[in-house]
Amino acid sequence: MGHGAAVGPGGEQQVTLRTPAELADALPYLLGYRPEDSIVLVALHDGAAKGRFGGRARLGIPHRTDDWPSAAQQLAHGLVTGSERRGAKPESMVAFLCQDPAVGESARDVMERLRPLAQLLRRACGALDVPVVEALCISDGRFWSYCCPGNGCCSPDGESMGLPGTSVLAAAATYAGLHVRGTLRELRARLLPWETAAALCQEAALDTAQAALVPRILEAESRAEVAEETLAAVRRAMERLAAAPTTSGGLDADLRDDELIGHDDAATMILGLQDRATRDRAAEWMEGDEAGPALRLWRALARRCVGPYGEHAAAPLTLAGWVAWSTGDELEAREALALALAADRDYLFARLLHQACNEGLDPESIRRCLRAERRGRERPTTTTEAGAEGGPEAAEQPSAPTHTVAAAPGDDVAPAGKPCGTGSRRRRRSRPERSPDTRAGRRAPDGTAQARRPRSTEGTSPGGRRSGRPADGPSGRARAHRGADGQDTPPEATHVDEQP
Repeated sequence: MGHGAAVGPGGEQQVTLRTPAELADALPYLLGYRPEDSIVLVALHDGAAKGRFGGRARLGIPHRTDDWPSAAQQLAHGLVTGSERRGAKPESMVAFLCQDPAVGESARDVMERLRPLAQLLRRACGALDVPVVEALCISDGRFWSYCCPGNGCCSPDGESMGLPGTSVLAAAATYAGLHVRGTLRELRARLLPWETAAALCQEAALDTAQAALVPRILEAESRAEVAEETLAAVRRAMERLAAAPTTSGGLDADLRDDELIGHDDAATMILGLQDRATRDRAAEWMEGDEAGPALRLWRALARRCVGPYGEHAAAPLTLAGWVAWSTGDELEAREALALALAADRDYLFARLLHQACNEGLDPESIRRCLRAERRGRERPTTTTEAGAEGGPEAAEQPSAPTHTVAAAPGDDVAPAGKPCGTGSRRRRRSRPERSPDTRAGRRAPDGTAQARRPRSTEGTSPGGRRSGRPADGPSGRARAHRGADGQDTPPEATHVDEQP
């Protein structure tokens, strides 16, 4: 093809990118957002001469250089194996390192500092027989090629990115109605806890609601009542959001939504959603006219998980990720689910959805399960139905039977190819029956309940010991996770954001 856009054999629009400058400018359109502090790999197919774009994978740049080798191997292996699962191993790669200078650092300093990481990426891909044909560093509006032969063709000070959106791919994407959704930081800001003075009022409301709800959640007789109260509050909030006029701009829309939800109502919903059964019923608002208000509500509740309640955000973040994935927004789905795992690394529903979304599976099978459960509650039960306990975590594997979503030990998973709710389940290992909300509080010697923050029943090991860590306070940033080599790495470095 010549320079510019052309029509492919199937009638699809095809674009040729010939220079590193066009590649650098096209990156946000390949991802759907502007990456920051990121390693990005883009797979190429059909040989290096043509280089048809394939899957993309992003990973946060670890702060510790000791973690760079494992990060490079994780990213390369994840994209190659993911492409193979979808039918074709990449024939080559393009790598991007995106990071702006720190205080007292120049863009060229960033490029030199990240050069060893670029070399590690090239080695990791080469070890998988997938060569890196171009590796670019993008920093402070300039770019450098790590693959430049050094014969004077490139300036040591890099090349200017020029005006954003001026590449052929950017023009074709704009013509097709595709737009870049800002930076990754802006996308995540819609899901992170408040850091304003209002956070103190919300924390006080959570403390009050915790003292009132935890004893009731611990009692089997009143637990169902708490669930109904929680879902009723969710319905009322969704109705208010649906009735509000639309507002353009993410920040303005979020501020408007926050004004429509009171502190007490938010606290009731956040604590009530820590119960898995209640959360599963809330997940049924996933499509049609209900999906939009539900997604806005889950975002708003995630922003209300302030201070010591950061770990509670796993439930609304997972629901936000689920609704986003169900409605076709894989970008927000991956980010919401990654943040849910940063809040609680053992949150099973988030782990299952995150893996399924990254593998490009179809969410329809989970939607069928949730629709069936909703219909089952709306009609009288006349016979015992097999597999009645099935929820989102027990959904069949969609699309391809060879794709399986890993489940935690002891959790029920419907076998691939079987409808949700059938009796042929994999049996789980027997273990002592525990109250679903044992972790919500403890009993004092006199038998009274001691109020503690209720947590989802998902984040326990088979022995009941908590392995997740709470967030680091009001900022809502999770503690560093352990990397493959046992070293602390940023939460972003533990999740590969892979796009088909």
